[in-house]
Amino acid sequence: MVKHMARPAPRIAIVGAGIGGLAAAALLLRQGVDVTVYEQAGRFARVGAGIQQSPNVMKVHRGLGIEDRLRKTAFAPRTSLNRDGITGETTNEFPLGKDVEERYGAPFLAMHRGDLHAALADLVPANRIELGRKLRSVDQDGTRVTLTFEDGSESVADAVVGADGVHSLIRDYVAGPESPTFTGRVAYRTTFPASLLRGVDIGMSRTKWWGPDRHIVIYYTTANCDEVYFVTSTPEKADWITKESWSTKGDLDELQNGFSAFHPDVRALLAAAPEVHKWGIFEREPLPVWTRGRVTLLGDSCHPMTPYMASGAAMALEDAVILARALEAFEPANVSRAFETYEATRKPRTSAVQTGSSANNWMRNATNPDWLYGYDAWSAPLEAPETAPA
Repeated sequence: MVKHMARPAPRIAIVGAGIGGLAAAALLLRQGVDVTVYEQAGRFARVGAGIQQSPNVMKVHRGLGIEDRLRKTAFAPRTSLNRDGITGETTNEFPLGKDVEERYGAPFLAMHRGDLHAALADLVPANRIELGRKLRSVDQDGTRVTLTFEDGSESVADAVVGADGVHSLIRDYVAGPESPTFTGRVAYRTTFPASLLRGVDIGMSRTKWWGPDRHIVIYYTTANCDEVYFVTSTPEKADWITKESWSTKGDLDELQNGFSAFHPDVRALLAAAPEVHKWGIFEREPLPVWTRGRVTLLGDSCHPMTPYMASGAAMALEDAVILARALEAFEPANVSRAFETYEATRKPRTSAVQTGSSANNWMRNATNPDWLYGYDAWSAPLEAPETAPA
């Protein structure tokens, strides 16, 4: 666990108040670092989406001090159940609950993304988060970084962490402009009251129904099982365009028709949904570099991934821990070295998860998830960068 830094610490700006940015801010504030988070949104919105938190990331929450809060509100699935989408036949069932906690030392929970975000936001004082600050440009010299915002204001920091998501402006600054590739697939997702299921039993597992060219994942998001979440992946015509937005409304009839050949339980669930949102699934190659001097990247800004291993947020949270540990390990004058150590430590793991997620076969059949679930960001060794800082 990161300890308090007695020595002077740099002033660090974090761009992006999502899950990874808030976790990084909370950890650095705990170390005594002077942190400000800049977020382009004018307010935090509770987007209707579920999120799975596997044992590796629950260990992060334990160190952050929010594990008990999440345990009280989240759904603890009994198994990771994988079924053939047409016949309903079980292809793989991996025990969760007490079994996974005994195996990895932490639980597997499913929850509403908004509940997780709120728990993280409560760790960061409100006066450390500036909303409505949309970034326009980044510039640095040898000792400081200047951020310029759309309203013309500027902020100067000793170092910057770009946690500004898949459309990261800071990624463009660090690694050059990059265009994502549309996978030809879209996701529909929504949360809704379980009372609308009208007797449909979705079971007490986190269930993924696999079809020949599409799938759907279904689970509760609350401890009392009063809210249901589902997310799909379906093929889409090549000219369909969306800016990876989670707020674009989807057509329920189109969704239901796309799963008309699926098991009756799936069709009944989709018939109960009052609305859905739809967004395109895009692919990106792992970045060759995350760090440029006193600027580094975190989470989706440096390793955005398809959602097929439910590990995007988990990787961002692990990033936050390793980043804080690397900054603690170096003197303030060596921020660049700390950032490159963080990058060297994290890049192999996040690249492996990116690749595994793209394959979209995680847990479909018998799988040993030790390499993913058994990781502990608090104790993983920090790796020295292969080259000296630029």
